[in-house]
Formats: sequence, C-alpha cells, structure tokens
Amino acid sequence: MINTLRLFEELSDTFGEAPARALTRAIGSIYDDLKNTVTKEDFRELKQVVAELAQAQKRTEERVEELAQAQKRTEERVEELAQAQKRTEERVEELAQAQKRTEEAVYHLSRRLDDTNRQLGGLAMTVGYTLENSAYVYLPALLKADYGVSCEEPLYRDYLTDNKGADVEVNILGRAKKDAQDLLIVGASKAQLSKKDVQAFIKRITRIDTGGLRPFPVLVTHMISQRDVKNYAQSQGVAIYLSYQFQNPVH
Repeated sequence: MINTLRLFEELSDTFGEAPARALTRAIGSIYDDLKNTVTKEDFRELKQVVAELAQAQKRTEERVEELAQAQKRTEERVEELAQAQKRTEERVEELAQAQKRTEEAVYHLSRRLDDTNRQLGGLAMTVGYTLENSAYVYLPALLKADYGVSCEEPLYRDYLTDNKGADVEVNILGRAKKDAQDLLIVGASKAQLSKKDVQAFIKRITRIDTGGLRPFPVLVTHMISQRDVKNYAQSQGVAIYLSYQFQNPVH
C-alpha cells in the first residue's frame, strides 16, 4: 500500500503544499486503479521517476533563483557604473569650468603684465632720458677735470652705423679733444650697471663706425650692482660716473 503521507511530505518539499496535495491524490487514485494490474516493481519505478522529476524541478528552480540573483547583482553593478559615470561626467564638467576660469584669469593677468611691462618700459626710458639729460649738462666739466678731455660741442643723442651698415642708437655723443687729438665721446646710461653691461657696451663700441675718430667711452649710472664694477670699467678704459656726481659738478 502506498504511504500517501510520506509521498505528500516529499512532494511538498519540492512543489509546495497545494501542488503536493493534488499530486498525492492523483498518485493515490492511479495507485488504486493500477494496484491490481501494475506490479510493485512497476510502481517503485514510477515513484523513482516521479522523485527524479521532483529533484530535477528543484534543481531547475534553484538554478533559476541563482540566475535571478545574478541578474539582480548585474543590474546593481550596472546602476553603480551608471552612477560612477555620472559622477565622472560631473567631475569632468567641473574641471572644464575650472580650466576655463584659469584660462580667463591667466588672460587677464597677461594683459595686466603687459600693461605693467609697458609702464615699466616707459619708466625705464624716463629714468634713462633723465640720467642722459643730466649727463649732457655735467659731463663736459667732469671729463675736463678727470681726463683732460675738452668737449668741442654740446653732447647729444643720435644714431651711428655699425660695421654692417645698421643704425645704432648712441645715448651720449659729442666731438672732443685731448692733447690735440680728436676724439668722439661715445656713451650710454644704465639705471643699474653690472660687469655684463660694461662688457656689452665695450663690444658694441667696437662695432660702431666713429668716422675715423678715436672713441672715448663713457658710462653713466644711478648705481652699480657690485663693488668692483667701477674699477673693472676703468680698467677696460671706460670712464664711469654715478648720478650723484652730477649734483656737485666740478667748477
């Protein structure tokens, strides 16, 4: 005789109570109909087939549940990636805006720097011209007292040509004499004078066409960058004067 209670419990584990109850009744009915015609061996085989089907159904449902969980995890991961992408795009936009602001700030700073450079350039020219204008007034007496050089004309600013025929601006120019020798005073002004400035000035003079006159190099400055600049200039045959000397000219 079939144990319907045990069969019901086994089927309930796989199909649930309601389906298991219906299956149990159906199997019980079939058993009653066939118990006189089906052998016990046949019925055991039938039960085995039903049990295998139940296990297969259980494995299928477990696999479906695994796939459902995997799908859920995939969807969650896709959502995480979507949020990460959104944050990345927002960050890129923030960086783009920051870059734009930086470029605008650099542009304005560049404009201000250009204005400052123009102002400094204008100031440097003003300082240079002021220094040269003082030199035009006071240098003749100083050169006469210190070097025995007599200016034969007022000092001035003009252009000479170099050995390549190009125009070269000379800040301080003027014909002079020393011991009956004709000279050409060739000078320049620097707000602050360094050894490099002295070297560049000497190099420049060697390229200037003085019309056959011996150049007499002169540098005027407000200050020197190192203690020995003045001695160095004089050792190279360059007369050097500081602007404070123009306040107390030689009489």
